[in-house]
Amino acid sequence: MAVDHIRYDLLTQEAMRGVVRRILKDAAAKGLAGEHHFFISFATRTPGVKLSARLRAQYSEEMTIVLQHQFWDLTVSDDGFEVGLSFNGIPERLAVPFAAIKGFFDPSVNFGLQFAHSADTADQSAPPQPPPSRDAVAGDHDVKPAATTESRRKSLPAPAEAAPAPDDTPDKPSGGAEVVRLDRFRKK
Repeated sequence: MAVDHIRYDLLTQEAMRGVVRRILKDAAAKGLAGEHHFFISFATRTPGVKLSARLRAQYSEEMTIVLQHQFWDLTVSDDGFEVGLSFNGIPERLAVPFAAIKGFFDPSVNFGLQFAHSADTADQSAPPQPPPSRDAVAGDHDVKPAATTESRRKSLPAPAEAAPAPDDTPDKPSGGAEVVRLDRFRKK
């Protein structure tokens, strides 16, 4: 197999992160238009991620936040974003570098992006991780991981769906939006 000296995989990841950067910059400047809202999953151990010790203990590997109604002071730089959110009634400030983002989803228009994370790039054949449970979604909703009530669970929007395994990925979307996966473009 030929060696990819251009590193199309990295260029594509960078371009997709640029899409997220642009979307968040627009949201910071103009607010969220219509019904748009965002689920953003990120690896909490990535250098540059800033969380309180309480949140880091609760979400030691990955965290999904929702930017919808109750967020404030969204600031976006070339390298990442910072946002204020409430977790179980406690205000927190998070800093997330774009390199830490594993997934971005806007359920209002069924648009999503899935990113290879630095730990994932070592083994590109590994299947994608399943989306977090509703109990692991944090941010706009005051979620209590162990004690979420059934009525609260029903009120949460569903997290992004995981993309199918590379061999099961159709060549064309089947009606809704699709998660863009680099594995589709790699030779097997």
